Amino acid sequence: MAPGDPPSKDSGTVKQMALAFELPFMLVGPVVLGGAIGYFLDRWLHTKPLLLIVLGILGVIVGVMDAVKIAGAQDKKP
Repeated sequence: MAPGDPPSKDSGTVKQMALAFELPFMLVGPVVLGGAIGYFLDRWLHTKPLLLIVLGILGVIVGVMDAVKIAGAQDKKP
């Protein structure tokens, strides 16, 4: 495919499949990272389970916001 050629139907399908495989990692990654940071901060500061819960919830919010942003960008593309 040359740079000036219009995108084929197959490229749209591949992009949708890539998004479908990427979304679970976008949702789970921030939760795991926030929970892990919260866990180690709780152990260090002796505030069990406060920071684990707070940073885990923050990870959920960040993951959902990223997923909504990517889904919205996909809807706007022709």
